[in-house]
Amino acid sequence: MTKLGLAFVVFFAAAHTAAAAGMPPAPQHHGATTSGPAALRQDLRKLWTDHVIWTRDYIVAAVGDQPDAQAAAGRLMKNQEDIGAAVAGYYGKAAGDKLTALLKEHIAIAVDIIKFAKAGDSASQQQASAKWQRNGEDIADFLSKANPNWPRAVLVQMMNTHLSTTTDEVVARLTKNWDADTRAFDAVYAHILMMSDALSDGIVKQFPGRFAGERATRP
Repeated sequence: MTKLGLAFVVFFAAAHTAAAAGMPPAPQHHGATTSGPAALRQDLRKLWTDHVIWTRDYIVAAVGDQPDAQAAAGRLMKNQEDIGAAVAGYYGKAAGDKLTALLKEHIAIAVDIIKFAKAGDSASQQQASAKWQRNGEDIADFLSKANPNWPRAVLVQMMNTHLSTTTDEVVARLTKNWDADTRAFDAVYAHILMMSDALSDGIVKQFPGRFAGERATRP
């Protein structure tokens, strides 16, 4: 199984899986209502950690031939809609719909890659991997054009790190290396929080008027 061919299957994590992997859920805020940059950071963390957890649920089910794989895939697709809706709040409905479409295509290709890898169909897996890589570049291009605070090179680096850590997770699952599997998910989870924070920071910098009087704080 190629690392590149499997990696983005986890492009994006509900607390039951995080707890099972030994990771705490994304920090939650209680008491006073959170607003401004802190609220944006919290909301995006929720979306992206949902993505990682539901993708992991799909990986576990698909690799293990479990009957809940389709349900997990459906919930994961819904997460792409939620991410697109969040983007639409700043960049408009057309932009949100475009990102949703790119992310759904990305997940659909990843599902095919796992299927081909399990079947030992290396030719189809390589073709899907090439298509999947092009889709990832399209996502980086789209985001970098939307916000000058998201340089393409930085986005590509983030995505490459995500590719590496999530590939480790998928490969460990397929080879039944459970210790490596949980370590990989720890890395995936930590990285998606960093990526989410970088995206929220970019939005705050691009739209300072929408956050006037609010101080960006990290949870």
